[in-house]
Amino acid sequence: MTGVHPLEVLLIGLAVVAVLVVLLRWTYGRGRSLVQRRPRAGNPDEYGLLVTVASPADRDEARRMSGVLTAEGVRHTLVATSAGPRLMVWPDDALRARQALERR
Repeated sequence: MTGVHPLEVLLIGLAVVAVLVVLLRWTYGRGRSLVQRRPRAGNPDEYGLLVTVASPADRDEARRMSGVLTAEGVRHTLVATSAGPRLMVWPDDALRARQALERR
């Protein structure tokens, strides 16, 4: 017998189908790409519930202000918006953050 065993044909066929399924799921899958998108700077009002507490002039001043908020224990985020850097906090922390930045 010089033919190919039917079990080998079945396994090769299943392997080809499995590879095609993986490639098609990767190609047509939504929202999960292996290639990271370039971040887009949004407007300061596009950050949901976060409130702007400071609009530093440059990145160095923004990092200094961020250090002040970190030292005070205020949860914050430094955002590069289309209008320049912004320090943003949750609304409950806004008053405390503003007071901490005014003290220093």
